[in-house]
Amino acid sequence: MQTPSHPRPNPLSAEALAHTEPITRCQLCGSERRTLNFQDGPFEVVTCSDCGLVYVTPRLVGEVLREVYNEDYWKSDNPKIRGYADYARESALYLRTFEKRMALVRKWLPEKARVLDVGCAAGYFLQVIKRHGHDVHGVELSPAIAKEAIAALGKERIHVGTLDDAVAAMDYQPASFDLITLWDVIEHVPDPQSVLRKIRELIKPGGHLLLETQNVASRWARLLGPRWHHYKHHEHLYHFTPATITRLLADCGFAVRQVGSAYAGKYVSFGFLSERAGRLGTIPGLLAKPFALLKWANLYVNPHDEIIVVADPA
Repeated sequence: MQTPSHPRPNPLSAEALAHTEPITRCQLCGSERRTLNFQDGPFEVVTCSDCGLVYVTPRLVGEVLREVYNEDYWKSDNPKIRGYADYARESALYLRTFEKRMALVRKWLPEKARVLDVGCAAGYFLQVIKRHGHDVHGVELSPAIAKEAIAALGKERIHVGTLDDAVAAMDYQPASFDLITLWDVIEHVPDPQSVLRKIRELIKPGGHLLLETQNVASRWARLLGPRWHHYKHHEHLYHFTPATITRLLADCGFAVRQVGSAYAGKYVSFGFLSERAGRLGTIPGLLAKPFALLKWANLYVNPHDEIIVVADPA
């Protein structure tokens, strides 16, 4: 096998720092005033002094940022910093999680709805909602995980690439979806306004956007500080609060109908709990090691540090 003439960039390498970009203005309000929350290696987590948006600077850009989501992201040997220990292996837990969330989702759906999941990963949400009788479509940037969604749902339903590309390639018409979802996606997107405005164009009158993201103002996030497991600086570019996500959506032409954490929990394996405990420090990591022996056992966990937002085109 020949070695590629242009090796793929490693987003965790020292060389990747040459492809970072300092962020001088708040993405939400444009202010240059900010306070430093903490520094972690080359990355700073800061809070905008004017609107309260928490964001990371500097930021990976270009092809290096895209490579964050390569094969190693979905089966990562360092999930404390980037990605998942083994995303596909825990497919049953993701399916259970989305089945539980259907108690919320079905409140915002007509019968036989047309649904688009942006950032659909392996398509687990789409598989669940399809079983409930809906017409499903997905967009996923990472080819490494999109192949799982294609295998489960068909290539005619899954676009590999950006939402802008999908609109043309899949012939998504304006006002053609009853529901569009973003599960743990918006904090990864360098220009969230662009994505949200495109989504607004695609939602039918009377349709909804359903969005999940982390809540940096939550009690758990404040208690853990820099040890909070959602601080992954290569991939989580923003950390929202109910106030900042509401402002972002309003700026993009949405009216927020509901914000809450009741359905934002997940079924997780004991192996996952052991891995996350290691982020809290040496002692919590050692105390949680026995969980790894029961790694196939699981339970439902909701520390209420994520929120689900329902919004309508205004």
